[in-house]
Amino acid sequence: MTKIIMFVFFLAFTHIADAQIKDLKERIKQRTKDKTNQKINTTADNAVDSAFSKTETGVKSTVTAKPDSTKKKGKTSAGEAGMSEIKEQNIIDTGGNNNITQSMEVYRKFDFVPGEKILAIEDFSQDAVGDFPDKWNTNSSGEIVTIEGREGKWLMLQNKGLLIPEFITLLPENFTFEFDLVCNRDFDFYSTAFFFDIASLKNQADYMIWQQHSYTNRNGVEFKFHPTYATKKSGFSEYKVYENSKEISKNQIVTGQFHSQTNNHVKISVWRQKQRIRIYMNEEKVWDIPKALNATMKYNSIIFALVISRNTTDRYYLGNLKLAVGAPDTRNKLITEGKFITRGILFDVNSDRIKPESYGALKDIANVLSENSEVKVMIVGHTDADGDAQSNLELSKRRAEAVKNTLIKEFNIDASRMESSGKGESEPIDKSLTPEGKANNRRVEFIKV
Repeated sequence: MTKIIMFVFFLAFTHIADAQIKDLKERIKQRTKDKTNQKINTTADNAVDSAFSKTETGVKSTVTAKPDSTKKKGKTSAGEAGMSEIKEQNIIDTGGNNNITQSMEVYRKFDFVPGEKILAIEDFSQDAVGDFPDKWNTNSSGEIVTIEGREGKWLMLQNKGLLIPEFITLLPENFTFEFDLVCNRDFDFYSTAFFFDIASLKNQADYMIWQQHSYTNRNGVEFKFHPTYATKKSGFSEYKVYENSKEISKNQIVTGQFHSQTNNHVKISVWRQKQRIRIYMNEEKVWDIPKALNATMKYNSIIFALVISRNTTDRYYLGNLKLAVGAPDTRNKLITEGKFITRGILFDVNSDRIKPESYGALKDIANVLSENSEVKVMIVGHTDADGDAQSNLELSKRRAEAVKNTLIKEFNIDASRMESSGKGESEPIDKSLTPEGKANNRRVEFIKV
C-alpha cells in the first residue's frame, strides 16, 4: 500500500511539474516574442521565477515593485521614499533608438542651436528618490524615481494637475529650453496628453488654485504631446496660442517621433526668438510659429500639466531640463571678435563621441567657415572640474579633435584650416560648482588664427 501511495504521489508531482514547465515554456516563448532584446521588469509570477530561475536564465525579468501611485501631493514620507528606490517597469525600449546614439545622418535637417549661456539645469540630483523635488510646486503629486537603463533621476507624473519649476521666474526674449520626456510602453491612447506652457503669470503660487487647464487672463502658448499606442504608427501634438484667455491660433499635427512602442523617449527642444517659437521633437522641427508670443508681454513661467486619464497606470517621466539665454551670433563673434564659444556640441559621458543633437550647432559654425574660406580656427575643448585633471585634459583634446573630424567629414571643411587642442578644467568661465556652473564650463571654443 505504501508503495502504491508513493507511486500515485510521484505521478501527481510529475504531472504538476510537467504542467509548470509547460507553462513556463509558454511564458518564456511569449516573453521572448514580445520583448526580444529588451530588459523588462515585472511583478508577476515571483514564485515560478524563483523555482525555475536556472531554466529561465537569459529571459527572466528582474522582479521589482511598482511605486505607490496613491501618494499625497508634495513630499513623501521616509517610508514612502523607499518605494521609489526601484527600477521603473515597462519603460525600456532597447529595440528602438532610446539608448543608442543615433547617426548624424538622421539630424541633417536639425537646425536647433542652444542658447549661449545656461541659466538653469534641473536633473533632480539634489533630490532624494521618492521625494517631490524641492524647487518645484504642484497642486497634484509627483516623485523622483530612477529608470532602469537610463541615466540620472526622473520626475514621475501620473495624476491630474499642474507642476511648475519655481526656479524659472523670467523667460528672456531669446532663449532655448530643452527637456526629455518618457512614457511607459503600451501607453493608452485615451490617457492624458502631456501639456507644456510658456506663460505670463501674475503669481505662480496663486495659479496653483487652478483645477482645470484654463484660467482667467490666460496669456501664452500651450503645447500638447501625446504618444501613440501600439496599433498606430503616429501620435499627435498640438499647440494653442492665448491672449487674455482668448484662443487666437492653433494647429495639430501627427508625428512618429513619440510612439509608445518604438520611440517612448522624446527630446523636446524649444527655441524662442522674441515672438517666434520653434518646437523640435527629437530631430524633427514640428512647428515654426512666427507670432506665438505677444511682443510687449513679459513671460515668466514654464508650466507642465496632466488632465484626466482613462488608464490610471500610465505615466510620464520628465528629466534633463535646461534653460539657456541668448541667440548665438556665430558669424559676428568669430569673424569680428575672433572667438566663438558654444555649449551646443554635446558628448557622451566621459567620451569624445559627439551626440547627434549637436548637428545644429555644428552646422552653424560650418556655415560661417564655408562662407569665409580665408578664416582658419583653433578648436579648443574644455571640461568641468569633476574627476582627475589629467584625464579631463586628455578628454578635452580628444573632443576637440572629434569636432574637427566631424567638420571635415560631415561639412567638407578643409582640414588645413583647423587645428585642435584641449584645456581640460584649467580655464573655467564660471566658478560656480552648481550644475549650471559646470555646464557653462563644458564648452568648445573656436578661435580665429
